[in-house]
Amino acid sequence: MQEKLKAFERLLLIMDELREKCPWDKKQTIESIRHLTIEETYELSDAIMEKDMLNIKKELGDVLLHVVFYAKIASEKKVDLDLTVAGFDIADIINTLCEKLIFRHPHIYADVKVENEQQVIENWEKLKLKEGNKSVLGGVPSSLPALIKASRIQEKARAVGFDWDNSEQVWGKVQEEINEFKHEIETGASKEKIEDEFGDLLFSLINYARFMDINPEDALEKTNKKFIKRFQYLEGAAANSGKQLSEMTLSEMDVFWNQAKKL
Repeated sequence: MQEKLKAFERLLLIMDELREKCPWDKKQTIESIRHLTIEETYELSDAIMEKDMLNIKKELGDVLLHVVFYAKIASEKKVDLDLTVAGFDIADIINTLCEKLIFRHPHIYADVKVENEQQVIENWEKLKLKEGNKSVLGGVPSSLPALIKASRIQEKARAVGFDWDNSEQVWGKVQEEINEFKHEIETGASKEKIEDEFGDLLFSLINYARFMDINPEDALEKTNKKFIKRFQYLEGAAANSGKQLSEMTLSEMDVFWNQAKKL
């Protein structure tokens, strides 16, 4: 524990020095590093998908740096003469987090009894409502990518009992949405109506993935990576044969594509 505390203290001291002496670090604001934080989060996500432990360690460090950076900038507000500014420091962040974790785990820090993981999730959502959330879905960030947002919406609805009983019911809903989507296309419906039905179909597929214990975001990203690898093989094979993809027929490209699938 002492070694971990020493390492964290070293990071805080370095952050203090950078904020004081580095021209770039001195210039930054909470708003100016926001887009960099988003980028670092995606880089961490890439490392996790690749199961690259060395890069996971590196990217976690970058994310931690951003937390410390935000805390340092905000701590400067604590001595601001403008009393309307609510500043905080790293201790405030950590203590607030600790208090929240203790409050939301009464089965560990109080006398609440739970039988399984699902009861923990249900209690978690009830406690969040006690903290001031007006809706179970209020904690879903509006800026989340749509696919991830759909998963989180469904998970939160399930936590309060709003869910299908079994996977067969959900698969029936998927088939129903496929038929409705197909019907709108075949009857020449407006683009808006077709788009609406396509959204319903995706939502039901994401729901079915949840019942199959499949993370739809991970599944789609694996397919993206698989397609990229196969397509890049196709590009390389075409180039080695002295051809340009734009000059090849689909049948010719399919030969290389099938080679890529076998590899």
